[in-house]
Amino acid sequence: MNEHYAYLRRKIDPTQGDCLGDGSLNDNDRVEIGPTQLAFREWAAAGLSLPNLGEMRAYRHQRLVQAIIARGYGGVLLFDPLNIRYATDTTNMQLWNSHNPFRACMVLADGHMVVWEYKQAPFLVTFNPLVKELRTGASFFYNVCGDRTAQDARDFAGQVDEVMRAHAGTNRRLAVDKIMVHGLRALERAGLQVMEGEELTERARAIKGPDEVLAMRCAHHACESAISEMEHFARAQVPKGRISEDDIWAELHRGNIRRGGEWIETRLLASGPRTNPWFQECGPRIVAENEIIAFDTDLIGAYGICIDISRTWWIGDQPPRPDMVVAMRHARDHIDSHFARLRPGVSIHELTHGGHVLLPEYQRQKYSCKMHGVGLCDEWPFVPYPDGWVEGAFDIALEPGMVLCIEALVSPEGGDFSIKLEDQVLITETGAENLTRYPFDQALCAAC
Repeated sequence: MNEHYAYLRRKIDPTQGDCLGDGSLNDNDRVEIGPTQLAFREWAAAGLSLPNLGEMRAYRHQRLVQAIIARGYGGVLLFDPLNIRYATDTTNMQLWNSHNPFRACMVLADGHMVVWEYKQAPFLVTFNPLVKELRTGASFFYNVCGDRTAQDARDFAGQVDEVMRAHAGTNRRLAVDKIMVHGLRALERAGLQVMEGEELTERARAIKGPDEVLAMRCAHHACESAISEMEHFARAQVPKGRISEDDIWAELHRGNIRRGGEWIETRLLASGPRTNPWFQECGPRIVAENEIIAFDTDLIGAYGICIDISRTWWIGDQPPRPDMVVAMRHARDHIDSHFARLRPGVSIHELTHGGHVLLPEYQRQKYSCKMHGVGLCDEWPFVPYPDGWVEGAFDIALEPGMVLCIEALVSPEGGDFSIKLEDQVLITETGAENLTRYPFDQALCAAC
């Protein structure tokens, strides 16, 4: 029997030792998900440095502990799958878990970390030595608990209370990010003072450490490689008149998964007149030649890193209309102007109320924000347009290590097309670096 399964003990990459370049096990039977050999080959060819995953996990853990201590809390209790990923770098049915919350993670002010895992999959977190304690019993949603939901929540709150007393002493202040109603009530009945946890996690996640930046560079390269495959497919197949938006979008999914990426959060690819108004999700429409295709990746890629970039293509044997070229130029100006203003110390207020202004004919259908943070998904901080400014909501300044996505949606009201562009930008010690290298469409940029 053991010999029969000996193939499982082979190395993922026979050219490597016991560990891969990012520090993960070179084990063909490992539990930890991660980049594929294809991704590693492409990154090596591009001269990219790999992250040290042990260092990345330690940095994130430190960020959370520091945030807990700074606020005077005893700990933070996490249900959001992406916050759990941030704290532990472990996954378990991420999308299913997002609407059936069966996992939880608790980080204490003394650094102790507990994971409540699906009872039949305790092995999924054991590769991370930062997880000091493994429990079960965080499920109290109606689907699986039925009319015992309140009791299951009380049982869970009892476990939380036990951990708090052991590691936070008399401190009863517990931050919680997201929790079902019965769970919230049970924690409060247990004598815990429930604090806002989302503020804590969003601010902790906003400043990326050195290895997170390396991971993002790798994920970005993988995403752009998948985009290139999608573009090649679209340009080759659209002229044949049989390819749908869904067919094109499937190529991005395929490229992402082949490189060890995870999922795509939206279906934001549209063609021709379906690009206006924006936010129509891709469907069965057959894409015609001499039309615009626009998309927004919203892609959760390698290492669980979100790459959120947008491009608009013209596909056809005829030149695009002059109004499309003008709109593309305007979108490029919007992106370039806002990028030039990014640096440490600039405030969200300054970014909101300054910079390039869209022409009146594009104002009504502009994007929901100028910029937004990005990490494991779209994150804080948020940079609204002036008409979305709320006093007291965005009173912060940029810091090195933040990553922002600059948005441009140039969409004429009542028109039959939109131009959607978006770049992902790292705030550095001295300014900003555009991580996005994917070229703009040559036909639409003919006069840019």
